[in-house]
Amino acid sequence: MGHQLTAEEKYHLITRNLQEVLGEDKLKAILQERELKIYWGTATTGKPHIAYFVPMSKIADFLKAGCEVTILFADLHAYLDNMKAPWELLGLRTQYYEHVIKAMLESIGVPLEKLHFIRGTDYQLSKEYTLDVYRLSSVVTQHDAKKAGAEVVKQVEHPLLSGLLYPGLQALDEEYLKVDAQFGGVDQRKIFTFAEKYLPSLGYAKRIHLMNPMVPGLTGSKMSSSEEDSKIDLLDRKEDVKKKLKKAFCEPGNVENNGVLAFIKHVLFPLRSEFVILRDEKWGGNKTYTNYWDLEKDFAEQTVHPGDLKNSVEVALNKLLDPIREKFSSSEMKKLTGSAYPDPSKAKPAAKGPAKNSDPEEAVPSRVDLRVGKVLSVEKHPDADTLYVEKIDVGEPEPRTVVSGLVAFVPEEQLQDRLVVVLCNLKPQKMRGVASQAMLLCASSNGELCRIEPLDPPAGCCPGERVFVEGYESGQPDEELKPKKRVFEKLQADFRISEDLVAQWKGRNFMTKLGAVTCKSLKGGSIH
Repeated sequence: MGHQLTAEEKYHLITRNLQEVLGEDKLKAILQERELKIYWGTATTGKPHIAYFVPMSKIADFLKAGCEVTILFADLHAYLDNMKAPWELLGLRTQYYEHVIKAMLESIGVPLEKLHFIRGTDYQLSKEYTLDVYRLSSVVTQHDAKKAGAEVVKQVEHPLLSGLLYPGLQALDEEYLKVDAQFGGVDQRKIFTFAEKYLPSLGYAKRIHLMNPMVPGLTGSKMSSSEEDSKIDLLDRKEDVKKKLKKAFCEPGNVENNGVLAFIKHVLFPLRSEFVILRDEKWGGNKTYTNYWDLEKDFAEQTVHPGDLKNSVEVALNKLLDPIREKFSSSEMKKLTGSAYPDPSKAKPAAKGPAKNSDPEEAVPSRVDLRVGKVLSVEKHPDADTLYVEKIDVGEPEPRTVVSGLVAFVPEEQLQDRLVVVLCNLKPQKMRGVASQAMLLCASSNGELCRIEPLDPPAGCCPGERVFVEGYESGQPDEELKPKKRVFEKLQADFRISEDLVAQWKGRNFMTKLGAVTCKSLKGGSIH
């Protein structure tokens, strides 16, 4: 390309692999005159995972094109989005993000001196910004604010006011960061068009918006930190990377929703301009591709095998992750990681002031091991007329024996072969001579205990899939819940069936990766 890039070459680098550009003419006009100023924001919530390499490789493109790039650590946004990050952890999480993102950019060879990092709270609490938030709230309708955040702000049954403020703050960031353009995923589109509509009403310029496609995760859905198998953490060990890639959806010849190919297209190719398929001599030996579409074509025609594709991605990915693992292996970094993302099951009372009763902090939903189960057989208990003995597959080598008092409420044939929600880490308990190794969760009508219905996981779930409460996706369940601690009983006090028949804890939905857990008809019922 020679040393000095033309405006056209810069435009190509800035826009390649994007799904959409709003304001193309303005972008071309600026590139004729000067370098583009652009920002990318990330809310400091869950731990960044390898999907973050997708925006990082675009940031590398922007820097190669000579852009001035600002990365915003949106700590205030993280708190406003249904409190995904507790206020007291925001500072630590922002530090973690800064170290991780710098390590990622170093790993892909991006010079950091051209980059500017800023925290939202560095300027979003200023008098001028706050006044603009109020000015904006006097012209924005509730309908527009809700619509703008629909794909970004977590949707809950009783939305908080903070979620409505979120899009306005993101719009104002464009003005306060003095940029020409904002970059983000296409899921941000409604926020971007909201900014284009409302910034001019405060007398501020409309910005350019650059949108990445939503790249499928390794299991074929959007890569998410709440979905354990689709998420390869930046600090995962090599054996975990291998294990997760093995599970990745990568059907021979299928290029649709193929997370492995998508990662090559959006991360590995832009970084290296080539990709090497590593394979045994007897299958033709290694092959170097300098164009992604040639690789996709060969995969579609099945001249590239999924196993070879995964192995080659594994090698390339570990090369990217090695410097990051190295950086985070120091005791200082381990301490930061542990403080920013404390294990909820080891939650201790906060150190400020005398420690009060720590029980409320202990009873968090992630401590409970809830799984999807499939009822393989149902029989009456030999010594108790009211009890069933079920064999339930919960994703382990052997089914578990579960004793339930459902004879008077649910006919055998309604239990046989159905999917259920099973609590798996209670201490096994003998019930009239039969050891029950888990508990089947049911909804019951309040007031009169005459109606009981087992909870329904979404159709298509597999036995053993995790059931979690929204906002408590991370954190390991206890090995076994200690009866004396009464963790389950404390949580159960707030289990309810919502008006739209969704199982909830304190208004937060019970979820699997395929959606919410429901029951057939018991609105407002309790769960036991």
